Amino acid sequence: MAFECQRDTKLGLRDTKVNCLGGTRTGNVDADQLILTNKKKFESLETENPDSVCVANFKLGICFCEPLPNSSRSFADLPPALISEILNFLDPRELGIVSCVNTSLYRLASEHHVWKEFYYERWGHPVNSVSLGPGYPNEKSWKELFVEREFRSKTFMGRYSIDTLYGHTEAVRTVFVLASKKLVFTSGYDQVVRMWDIEEGLSIASSRPLGCTIRAVAADSRLLVAGGTDGFIHGWKVEDGNPHLFGLRASQNQNMEFRVWGHEGPITCLALDFSKIYSGSWDMTIRTWDRSSLKCLKVLVHNDWVWSLVPHDTTIRSTAGSGVYIWETNTGNQLAFNGSAHVGNAYSLARSHTGKFLFAGGEDGSVHMFEITRNINCNMRKIATWIPHNGSVYSLAFEFPWLVSASSDGKISLIDVRELLKTKKHSSSGNTSQSNYLDQKNVEPPQRMLHGFGCNLFSIGIGSDRIVCGGEEGVVRIWNFSQALEIERRVRTLRGIRLENRMRRRRLQPQAGAKGSQDEQCSVAANKNQTNSNKSAWHSKRRVSAKLKA
Repeated sequence: MAFECQRDTKLGLRDTKVNCLGGTRTGNVDADQLILTNKKKFESLETENPDSVCVANFKLGICFCEPLPNSSRSFADLPPALISEILNFLDPRELGIVSCVNTSLYRLASEHHVWKEFYYERWGHPVNSVSLGPGYPNEKSWKELFVEREFRSKTFMGRYSIDTLYGHTEAVRTVFVLASKKLVFTSGYDQVVRMWDIEEGLSIASSRPLGCTIRAVAADSRLLVAGGTDGFIHGWKVEDGNPHLFGLRASQNQNMEFRVWGHEGPITCLALDFSKIYSGSWDMTIRTWDRSSLKCLKVLVHNDWVWSLVPHDTTIRSTAGSGVYIWETNTGNQLAFNGSAHVGNAYSLARSHTGKFLFAGGEDGSVHMFEITRNINCNMRKIATWIPHNGSVYSLAFEFPWLVSASSDGKISLIDVRELLKTKKHSSSGNTSQSNYLDQKNVEPPQRMLHGFGCNLFSIGIGSDRIVCGGEEGVVRIWNFSQALEIERRVRTLRGIRLENRMRRRRLQPQAGAKGSQDEQCSVAANKNQTNSNKSAWHSKRRVSAKLKA
């Protein structure tokens, strides 16, 4: 779980009491006095210069009321604003440890605003209907939301079932998971876009043949687009009142369906954001389109075929040939470039929710992890590499903490990047020291490999406790881990019951011990009285026998 102790975390109780009038003294240990360190330099309240505490508090804009000369303070007596500043330096696991110390720290740590930042940094805005149930954010605190989502991340190491979806007549080239609506969109060589229910595994609708191979599909709750090898983008707008959002069959309203042209080669990748459509093609360009007017806004020229793209904020990350690019969408300027990311073509990209980390898979069977930093210049630094496959990595998908990859060797790898994506509070400059990341020699191999296809897995998606993949066989397979989620919930419930019973037994032990000691004292006294009576009876018998002899 999120709150297991780390090796580098130290919890200690200091017998330090600070006199705010200018002195430190030692005394009995107070349970509220807590010092936390995690290879960071924190100044304890017991310092060589007591005035330094006051200076630090002045810098934070916090004023203390001067106590009486003989009064003292513990950690819990600090102002809540100062405690909040201290808690900002902790990661989720350490913050959970702090909440177990006492009632006051539990309240401060559980209600701390940093839980919302932790959640958004990993998964973005909560998806009510999928991840946490209807109305969940209004009923639960951000800490409870975080713990629930972190708990869900364990399911991909558990038991699963495989659902096979039939409908395509040829190879499936693209898969897109719209987790917020529990929908999956697929297409391929049969030129038909199909919509599936991800939970039931049933076909909902399919489009008419679009006239060419469809190599890319993207969707959100307002728009669905598909890119063809003839260079066009075919789209469907959301239909009000349609429970499945889009009418893939010929709609009665012609304004709900559109097609735009612009590329001179096959479209290989598509993406959407709030205001734009992004398309990449073998004509070595990426085009940005306005969603409302459907006009081309920018053309980003590469030096090779474009294979993949992922937008984030005002930038686009893309792969062309063996290189990885970062572009500014508003100006069209190239911000960063790595020309030798892979040996051979770089086929696939994925990113973390914040865009700080980028993953690239290529023809050499490797997956690279890059850190993106933007200060004055945009920098792209490789921090980890995995080689989980013997063939080309055609597709990547990421949902914290799992990076999943699909390859031509017919295997799916699951990589837990939790250790590399530990949430740390950055300095004001935004730089992160290299010591926060694992050395390449210590990078863990993939935690799990999934099999089930013959060869050539072309596309993969992740969401709603499921992994969806399509390939050369012409079927769509869904690895369903919801059973593992139910098992984990039952295990957690049983563990809580056992813990409650254990605590109840501990509370009853002192009472049973006191009663047992009383019974033991009574038995000892009874034995003593019985011994005395036996001695007196023996003496009386001897007196009687002596009289008889006389």
